[in-house]
Amino acid sequence: MPRTPIDRRELADFLRRSRDRVRPQDVGLPAGPRRRTPGLRREEVAQLAGMSADYYIRLEQARGPQPSPQMLAALARALRLDTDGRDHLHLLAGHRPPAGPVGGDHVSPGLLHLLEQLESTPAQVLSDLGDVLAQNEMARTLLGGVCTVSEHGRNVVWRWFADPEARTAYPAGEHAYHSRLHVADLRAAFGRRAGDPAVTRLVERLRGASEEFAELWERHEVAVRRHSRMRVAHPVIGAVDLDCQVLLALEGEQRLVLFTPPPGTDAGERLALLRVVGAEQFTARP
Repeated sequence: MPRTPIDRRELADFLRRSRDRVRPQDVGLPAGPRRRTPGLRREEVAQLAGMSADYYIRLEQARGPQPSPQMLAALARALRLDTDGRDHLHLLAGHRPPAGPVGGDHVSPGLLHLLEQLESTPAQVLSDLGDVLAQNEMARTLLGGVCTVSEHGRNVVWRWFADPEARTAYPAGEHAYHSRLHVADLRAAFGRRAGDPAVTRLVERLRGASEEFAELWERHEVAVRRHSRMRVAHPVIGAVDLDCQVLLALEGEQRLVLFTPPPGTDAGERLALLRVVGAEQFTARP
């Protein structure tokens, strides 16, 4: 990835301020009675980061070279930066922040509680790869429960491209639109999770199972899905238009998707009817 310009002045200030916030005893150094600075000395930061004192001093004087990601990682550890501080350090130095931890299949109890509180709004939690991790009762009634299906069966991208039945609830004229959304969003996860076997395996399986996916993948379109609109044909309430609002969580590895009625439509009344009908056994929808 090409480097972006380094902001030497802001980087120097951030390093100085961060150094002042670290107490010597926090990194195993004696406080000593003769310290003139509230935090670490510049030479101590350089030693902890495994670099020369001259190199670090030049960084704090806003006249050093652009540090490498490896050097920034060492500085982040030496200065005891949290994830936000580490990412800010990388951005000031003109580098992309390192990838965060993969969210996995675990959904926080707080997010699960929120799902159940949304009694009148269909909502579900998806991984950035498209795995349905949790649904509230309204989402199960509207879209079908797929959370207990293992491996690729619960993945909305896999089912969209590999299972012809997955598209039957959507207008044929909108299939191409949804296909591009799925692939562009997965492309973003592929870049964010570079080298992760899970995303590599999913992409390879999709390329082998669907010529449409393979063709779209080669276009290299990238777009994290944050909102979209879809029409779903339900066996009880008929065709209903929905806005899909996506709230990212856990550094983008999981997202809460809300299906809300667009203003000026009868979708609200249809969802209210669906809630009255209650959960029944419908064909699973993606």
